[in-house]
This record gives sequence, C-alpha cells and structure tokens, in this order.
Amino acid sequence: MNDPGSTVPAATRRLDPDAAGLAQAAALLRAGELVAFPTETVYGLGADATDAAAVARIFSAKERPRFNPLIAHLADVDTALAEGRFDGSAQRLAAAFWPGPLTLVVPAGPGTRVCDLARAGLPSVALRVPGHPIARALLEAVGGPVAAPSANRSGRVSPTRADHVLDDLAGRIAALLDGGDTQVGVESTVVACLDGTPRLLRPGGVTRAALRAVLGFEPAGPAMGDAERPAGPGMLASHYAPRARVRLDVTRVEPGEAVLLFGAGRPEGHAEARASLNLSPAGDPAEAASRLFGALRTLDASGAATIAVAPIPPDGLGEAIRDRLARAAAPR
Repeated sequence: MNDPGSTVPAATRRLDPDAAGLAQAAALLRAGELVAFPTETVYGLGADATDAAAVARIFSAKERPRFNPLIAHLADVDTALAEGRFDGSAQRLAAAFWPGPLTLVVPAGPGTRVCDLARAGLPSVALRVPGHPIARALLEAVGGPVAAPSANRSGRVSPTRADHVLDDLAGRIAALLDGGDTQVGVESTVVACLDGTPRLLRPGGVTRAALRAVLGFEPAGPAMGDAERPAGPGMLASHYAPRARVRLDVTRVEPGEAVLLFGAGRPEGHAEARASLNLSPAGDPAEAASRLFGALRTLDASGAATIAVAPIPPDGLGEAIRDRLARAAAPR
C-alpha cells in the first residue's frame, strides 16, 4: 500500500465492468487504493471506508476539505442498517428508496466500520445503498463499506461519464470502472434523521414529493449550525462549479457569454451566445438532470467567461437542478 502522503499512480487503469474488471477493482480497494465507479447518480471515487489512510487519499486526490463528511456506500440494505441507528422515519425511507439515489445521515452505530476521517469526526454517518448494478457488484466483491464522494476535484462539476473522471483525476487514482453514462445525473438526495425530525440537507435524485409521500409530512430544512463544518455531504455553499462564472435566471444573454437553456424559452440575445446547449428542449426535468453536469462541462470548455442559465422551474427534480446551479454560482 502506498504511503498516504505519496504520489498517486502515474497512470489510471480503465477497467471494463466485467468479472475480471470488478475483481481487479475490488482488490485495489481492499489494498487501500482509489477506484472510481459508476452509480445511478454520478461517478463516485471509492476508497475502503474502514481504512483512514485510504480515505485520506480521497481528500488528497480531490483536494477536498477534510471537514466535509463522505458517504459510505453499502451493497445491501441489511448491511447498511448495521452501520447506524435508524429511527422510524429513517427505517421507512430506507425501505422505500434503497437501493437508490438516497443518502441517510443517522447516528453512527456502536459497531460502525466507517472510520472517523470519513465521518469528518462527527457522531453521525452518511449511508447509501446505490441502485446501479455495477456499483452493487463492486460493493459485494469488496465486502465492506466504500466511501465515495463524486469522482472529481473538489468544488468542480460532478462526472456523469468515465471521460469526465479522467479529465479531473487521471494519474491521481489507481483505476476507473467504465460503466458508460449515468442515468440520474445529479447526486443523491441527503436526508438527516438525527433529532427526531427528518431534514432535507440536499435535494437530489429522490424528490421532495416522494419523501413527503413516504413520511406523511414535509421534511424540514437543515438545522444551520457551523457553516464551516457541514452536517452532511454536498452542503458547501460553493460547489459543483465550472471555471466560468455562472449567472442564473437570465432574461438576457450578454455578448460573449455561453447560455444554458431549458424548454422552449429563449432569453433575449441567446442567438449571439458564444455557445448554447439546451438541457431539455421538451422541458423534462429528468432529462435536464441527467444532462446538467455534462452540459456545464461542455459550455465551460467553450472558453466563455460566464455561463448564463435560463430560468428552470423548481418542480420535482428541478429543485435539485436549481440547488446545484445555485452552488455553482456562489462566490468562491
């Protein structure tokens, strides 16, 4: 195993998601190396969640603040339940949405295997059972929790295909399991069940309406504590950011800007934009979510200093899209 302060491999192996590739990826993870793999939301950057030295390599590869906790991924529901203490609300949410794009932040169980560094020193643990068959096969082969934030440099646009991972992390990680494009396209919804009140920390692949249908009531918002020490993953104000400045809810595109469109609406001046992409010409939030991060990367590559974003309704997955765009537009 490499020393956690050492340089990462000079080359990143690109593995097929067949039996041989999965076995190789699992062996690398058990040896303390970093492996990127697809989930239904975005690609994750995996490390053995029980090994603090391996988890430290995630922070090094991503250049990620150590106070930001990581999500531990498990192969099945029963294994995940053993890592934390689940109240009635958490149990109902797990039963309804696992496997799937939901992360639950719960009190860490007395026997949790997720190391303190992955939990950012918190008494809670963030857990998810992904629905992607490649992810689950890999987790089953590893046989334990795998910490896996999005497989990109910290704060940058999340990866929805293998090439996005290599754009950010080639040479920094041991291997990449290439599973093609992800389906959901935005990260998991994060719900904290810590104080008897389920709190929506981050909108994502499970909509607010779906949570409400299971809980029987509207989840609360986050309890805003120390902003420098987030209670859960993905809560930093500036996050998911391209290099270009992002300007939201535009009614006019300024000369030289790139423009991100949605539906049939067209801001004034869009025809003169440096580059233009439409997340969903049909106005479908699910299609828009699946294309969001790829579109931001493409427009960023146009060289425009600013990406102007047309209005996107907050309904359903639109809430998650607007959350990611607001963080991309936040001061850095």
